[in-house]
Amino acid sequence: MGKTSVNAEYSYFVPTGGLVFRIRNMLSQFSDLFSEFNKYIAPAYHHDRCERSVTMRLYKMHKREMCLVFLAFFACLLLTIFIGLSGPPITWSTEISAKELTVNQTNKNNDFLATGPFVIKTPVLTTYSQQLWLIAKMEIDNIDDEIIDKPFTIFVTLDGLTENHTPKPLMTSNRNRTRHLNCKMTNCTPFIVLHRGFLDFSHYIITIRFQLHNFHQRYHINDIKFYFRTYNPAFTQIEIWFRFIFLFSAFVTTCWFSHTLRKYPISYWSLEQLGVYVLLPLLILFDNPLFPLTFLVNSWLPGLLDAVFQTTFLCGLLLFWLCVYHGLRQNERSFLKFYLPKIIVVLPLWVCAINLACQEKIKELQDPTYSHSLDNINYNSFQTLLCISGLSYVIYLFILILKSYSELRSMPYFDLRLKFLTVFMMFVIVISTLVTMGNFGFGLLEDSFISDLNTTYKSSAKFMCFYGLLNFYLYTHAYVYSPDEQMQIERSITKDNPAFSMINDSDSEVGNYDDVRKPLNKNDYDSD
Repeated sequence: MGKTSVNAEYSYFVPTGGLVFRIRNMLSQFSDLFSEFNKYIAPAYHHDRCERSVTMRLYKMHKREMCLVFLAFFACLLLTIFIGLSGPPITWSTEISAKELTVNQTNKNNDFLATGPFVIKTPVLTTYSQQLWLIAKMEIDNIDDEIIDKPFTIFVTLDGLTENHTPKPLMTSNRNRTRHLNCKMTNCTPFIVLHRGFLDFSHYIITIRFQLHNFHQRYHINDIKFYFRTYNPAFTQIEIWFRFIFLFSAFVTTCWFSHTLRKYPISYWSLEQLGVYVLLPLLILFDNPLFPLTFLVNSWLPGLLDAVFQTTFLCGLLLFWLCVYHGLRQNERSFLKFYLPKIIVVLPLWVCAINLACQEKIKELQDPTYSHSLDNINYNSFQTLLCISGLSYVIYLFILILKSYSELRSMPYFDLRLKFLTVFMMFVIVISTLVTMGNFGFGLLEDSFISDLNTTYKSSAKFMCFYGLLNFYLYTHAYVYSPDEQMQIERSITKDNPAFSMINDSDSEVGNYDDVRKPLNKNDYDSD
């Protein structure tokens, strides 16, 4: 019994926790050292971390504020669409019948409608008319339920009338082009005779000849309708004003967004902030500050630059989506491993669009009868490459979205960034697709959209929708991704929210953890 009591008494007084406290103290000192580098370490080895970047306004927005942002975006977009609905039609056209031209012909014959020549004088044109299309549509007697697809040759000469009313040849020789006549019953599809990319004369004289002898003998051509179609001068004035408004708004937004980020090193910017910072100058080019030169300079170069600026911005937007969805999961973003693969995916789209735009402008300058879809032997190759590149982009983007949501949807703030980016991206894609399906031609093949006479352009709504959508999209992103200055000033409001305090406050601001880790009795260390 005595021995047992002595052992019990001995085990009671020995500080058995002394070694444990020493180990715990060493670990706490290591933890303090580790916490100094904690903000530079991602949650996972490949994830970017929110507290490494400048605090965005998105982090403090509640559901009510987010709804207000979406409401403001939709309200501005609907306002521009309503303004466009009340505006003038985009195009203006004049119809001339071939039978009316036979009155002035001295050498009429039975095959006149199948051969010509048709000498047509254009109506008065101004610089606000921008471009000129001559479109032909045939009316035939085809009572059989037969679909006709017949290639034929047309011969065209083009002269411009000077101020002295003397014709000036604009084509060095009588150009012959092959066109296809597609008819079902008596309804034939219109085809483009020529297209003039810029107008340097107020009147043009066009002489047209066909080779349709055999076709006329079998189906009998009743009449040929010729349509002169240009941009509506009233629409051009609206386009100038609203392009200027969008340009001024984009410039102000760019200056404001750059001013808000000036205090922070670029290494602290989030990927969204860096992307918007690059896209805003491209948006200024998209709105085209050189657009008035189209009416001041007698050259095709301003129209070409407009197509280049639009294509560059759209491809930059596609690259932005790829970088953000991948960058949220990627901590190291070297050029070769991170940016180069995405550039390779987007670059073919840009090259094909720029090539088609430049080639069409230059070819039409030499020959207004040139058509990229009919006279370009490489057109099918470009079209195939464009489809393959577009499909590759969609697949790549879809994979990045799936991976982002599978890895980051449960992480704080990442899910908010993903949802905001995805909702706006899907809205832009859907609206842009609807506008494109409506045959609104501002884009890759801008100069050929008017060739379809079945498409009606009763208002300027599609133009306003297209430009308003992309401008308001960038304005909204600039506001949401801008640094939140109020969170830096009103510390008390931020500290009331534990989630935000973890991001914005350091360990010293949250509290002194050394006091918590210190033992209550200092003699415990001394006893060891």
